[in-house]
Amino acid sequence: MGKGRRVMEKEPRRRLKKEKESKSKAVKITIITVIALFVIFTIAMILNNFIILDNNETTNLIINNTNVTANLKNDILIENDIIYLSESDIANFFDKHIYYDEDTNKIITTYDEKIAEIGFDDNIININGNNKQISASAINKDDEVYLPISEMQEVYDVEIQNIPETKVITMDSLDREQKRAKVNKNVSVKSSSNFIARTIDRLNKGDAVIVVSSKDGYSRIRTGNGKLGIVRTSVLENETVVREEKQEEKQIEGKVNLVWDYYSEYVTAPNRSGSTIDGINVVSPAFFYIDEEGDLEENIGAEGQNYINWAHNNGYKVWPMVANSYAARESLDITSNIMNSYENRKELIEDIVEKCEEYDLDGINLDFENMYAEDKDMYSRFIIELTPRLKEKGKVLSVDVTAPDGGETWSMCFDRHTIGDVADYIIFMAYDQNGTSSTKPGTTAGYNWVKLNLVKFLQTEEIEPEKLILAVPFYTRVWTTNSLGEIVGNSTIAMKDIERTIPEGTEKTWDDELKQNYVEYANGQNKRQIWIEDIDSLKAKISLITENNLAGVAAWEKDMETEDVWQMFKEELNK
Repeated sequence: MGKGRRVMEKEPRRRLKKEKESKSKAVKITIITVIALFVIFTIAMILNNFIILDNNETTNLIINNTNVTANLKNDILIENDIIYLSESDIANFFDKHIYYDEDTNKIITTYDEKIAEIGFDDNIININGNNKQISASAINKDDEVYLPISEMQEVYDVEIQNIPETKVITMDSLDREQKRAKVNKNVSVKSSSNFIARTIDRLNKGDAVIVVSSKDGYSRIRTGNGKLGIVRTSVLENETVVREEKQEEKQIEGKVNLVWDYYSEYVTAPNRSGSTIDGINVVSPAFFYIDEEGDLEENIGAEGQNYINWAHNNGYKVWPMVANSYAARESLDITSNIMNSYENRKELIEDIVEKCEEYDLDGINLDFENMYAEDKDMYSRFIIELTPRLKEKGKVLSVDVTAPDGGETWSMCFDRHTIGDVADYIIFMAYDQNGTSSTKPGTTAGYNWVKLNLVKFLQTEEIEPEKLILAVPFYTRVWTTNSLGEIVGNSTIAMKDIERTIPEGTEKTWDDELKQNYVEYANGQNKRQIWIEDIDSLKAKISLITENNLAGVAAWEKDMETEDVWQMFKEELNK
């Protein structure tokens, strides 16, 4: 009994002791937590207000408010206040088609409306055909070519600033919008909007900054020291757009509807006065060709001038054809001689630009065919160098190419990806699936063949659909075969003449794969076959333009068509 009483008396003392120990432990935890928070707060204050952790050890390059230093392939050189970028970095940031020409020992570079050539021996740069004195030339260093980019601001349309104090170089494209503001109090510029963030720079009240973007109460800015960082939007005032974004004006609003108006160099331009072509917005007459000497010849005269006036008076743009030599046997070598010489390419380009200005042309349709496959890259060079000269004058360049499935001199001679990347438009001549050299009869342009090749253009060649024009034929072929099935005749027939060619009572058969009507009939001991181009076959092909959001249609050639195609084109393109 006594023992039990003693045990009961000890229990309250144990509980009291435990409560005291628990309170003591809580006090210790509270003190440690307060100390820890104080330490964290102190460190945060130090990080945020007293230490700048962003001192550059090497020169940083800021292009259009993005720090691209980590993407540099070579060091930036600064010699005698001239800033040099390597050819590799120029290719990465400005001109992926930059090119060294061995014959002239010059670097050829293009950008938007400029083509420039710069050498290693003198301080002269040629921009769009005009020489300009500069303070430096291209240099070789450690087996790498460097260009004096600070002397080439006009070429790349940039504004360059070197800030030695912070080891920052800024490059701003002059065709991009730029906003400026002032800070309304002293402020630290942070690396992020997080509570703990390193200080990038410090600004005093009234300092000007470039505003890069704003979101959720914070703004990304660039300071006068070239540093990129974050501030609260509320510390900015007097935000002003000091440079508007350059808007590229398109010559053609909506879909292109082009028709080629072909006639040989031996006849004059057709008289279209008093007529209109419903729905079209571009005509491409056969004005220019390369002669046997490799010179640009014209077939314009008074009739051609009247044609231009007729087109402009009806609101049509004029993009004349520039064709290589019509002498098929010689055109390979003639074209090759031009393409493989920078000086020859430049001379032809100057001639084309002069003709565009002389005759108030709206653009050019480049129709070079029958070229060596090994000249593919040099033909692309020609287009790369021609494009900025035409763009400077507000002229359009469209380039004709064949399907990517033919022979060396017919198909393999085109780098479709590069052409589509550089030119305003690339025109797929979707015809001659079975042409004059075919060994068996067949359609001129089957729907399934056209559709398959469009997939190649858009996916394999990676051409932007808004640059791709689908060209369709206003003609087909009459195939004649003997009893052995051998071709004994192959003649081109205009679309408008097909019905009168087919004997009365001949049955037509619709081929749903080709989306064409087909006929065959006897011709003495021989058989004739026609895969017909008519309103239905063309409508099926035109539907691919809307389905793939292509740039428009082109048609070969005027006066081969039936009149109902123009209304159909207009309706289909406006869907």
